[in-house]
Amino acid sequence: MFAFKKVFASVFLAVLCAGSASAVPFPASSKFATHRTREISRDFKLETYHPESSYETFGAGVDHPLSKRADASIEDSAVAFIQSRISGLAADAITVKSSHESDAAGHVYVKQTLAGIPFANAVANVAFNKEGKVVAFGSSFVSTPSSFAKISTEPSVPAADAISSAEDALSGAFNAEEFPEPTLEWFAKDDGSIVLTHVFQVRNEEAGTWYEAFVDAHSGDLVSVTDFVAKASYRVLPITKEVLTEGLELVTDPQDTSASPNGWHTGTDTQGNNAIAYKSSQSQTTSQSGSGLVFDYAVSTSSQPTTTGNVNAARVNAFYIVNSVHDMTYKYGFTEAAYNFQADNLGKGGKAGDRVTVSVQDSAGTNNADFSTPPDGQSGAMRMFTWTYTSPRRDGALENDIVIHENTHGVSNRLTSTEAGGMGEGWSDSMADWFHKTSSSVPDFVMGQYVIDDSAGIRNYPYSTSASTNPLRYSSIKTLNEVHNIGEVWANLLHNVYAALVAAHGFSAAARTDPSGSAGNVVFMHLFIDQLALQPCNPTFVTARDAWIQADANRYAGANKCTLWKAFASKGLGTKAASYNDDSTLPSGC
Repeated sequence: MFAFKKVFASVFLAVLCAGSASAVPFPASSKFATHRTREISRDFKLETYHPESSYETFGAGVDHPLSKRADASIEDSAVAFIQSRISGLAADAITVKSSHESDAAGHVYVKQTLAGIPFANAVANVAFNKEGKVVAFGSSFVSTPSSFAKISTEPSVPAADAISSAEDALSGAFNAEEFPEPTLEWFAKDDGSIVLTHVFQVRNEEAGTWYEAFVDAHSGDLVSVTDFVAKASYRVLPITKEVLTEGLELVTDPQDTSASPNGWHTGTDTQGNNAIAYKSSQSQTTSQSGSGLVFDYAVSTSSQPTTTGNVNAARVNAFYIVNSVHDMTYKYGFTEAAYNFQADNLGKGGKAGDRVTVSVQDSAGTNNADFSTPPDGQSGAMRMFTWTYTSPRRDGALENDIVIHENTHGVSNRLTSTEAGGMGEGWSDSMADWFHKTSSSVPDFVMGQYVIDDSAGIRNYPYSTSASTNPLRYSSIKTLNEVHNIGEVWANLLHNVYAALVAAHGFSAAARTDPSGSAGNVVFMHLFIDQLALQPCNPTFVTARDAWIQADANRYAGANKCTLWKAFASKGLGTKAASYNDDSTLPSGC
């Protein structure tokens, strides 16, 4: 969710980055980025492996083997480039998974293939600028072990048996009518071996779990899982009021028809092409309170959230926020072709049928919120809970920061595989921070004040340009072992990047609807969205930093290079930063 310490369960982006892996052995400093412990239940934990990727950026770009061919597609060009970079790699060892082009760059995502079967966690991504030159390359391709010859590509464990075993282990079910058919994929393990796996989804809607399971097709062992759910857990720290106390307003025609050409509604209730907001079941939406799509429901803060008026207000607010985030991110490049969330993609690419489902006052829990992000073509699922720290309770759907934070998990998960844990938390906090800036002033940003009623917020520190207010630096990660704490380091760093860009270029009050300007907050959001697609599938602070620099080279010809480097270096992420050791070195010319 938006501002709390949440258990961030990274989302496996099947359409973009199926995972990430590299040959072992790996440096000890990389283990946080390569291994994740999945706590399936109190008695069952599973360590998953996603070895770190290599990543290169090329500034103004470099040629690829097909550069002189005017008719070469970016897909063919990407395959040729990868072959030129990885010795001995045949064309049939690369399968293009997906691709898309924005106004600043083209992106191709591929999987390594062996004997006609793709790898789940050996992938690569290639980015091209508008001149057709390669500007970024990330790869986690693995060497085929000699033991491969002994592995049959015909499963000895039937898919049905693998599904039954995973359903028991994960306390969920495979839904043949709703989920994609099981597939076969190789899975690279951290000991250098590979195994053939059955891959399928298992979900327990009541418990709020949703996994992609990888079951060894010969031994029947559960090898790995990808958790589609980004959950939130909250620190019990005193917090005060926030959004609701600022007062509700009646906003007229907030939809952006360039992003939502058919508007937000398909009828006269809280459902449309981008989202549906409901309570208990998708048939329980909020209908208009007056003709002409007027949704005017007052909130009674002295009554429980479950009163009729408060339920309606929560559904309307959540629907408004999710649609607003859809329209803003659409203008900055999170479109149908880039795997966004829409029921109808209007013939513009990507897979349809995946609008965001928003369950308000969900009965599955309290003091929480989560967002599940299955692959393109399956709906993102947001669940908002009530909070019990006050009497009467407070509703997370009425704190915009929480809704924005959760929704941003869908954006980052669709554009980048977020197995790097805390980075997803940082992106979501940063997006909420961006939405709440209203002038060129960059005040400290405190997360989640309303729902637990304390002005101190629910993070360890406010996000701040002051090192005394927020002392977090790149090296702080050395002493952190929890994804939310690590996310705070990244979000505070991005807060300082934002401040530097606004100081250099000013502020646009129209940035949410007009991405064409040159103001600092416009530049920041362009680079925010661009770098998500540019960076490798398993990003680290260092590779994500490099993706920001490359995004600026692609869109602004490097005009902000030194501004960005100075902001990163001010928090220890200079050119020589590595293994969580601070560095303030700037590149030549800065």
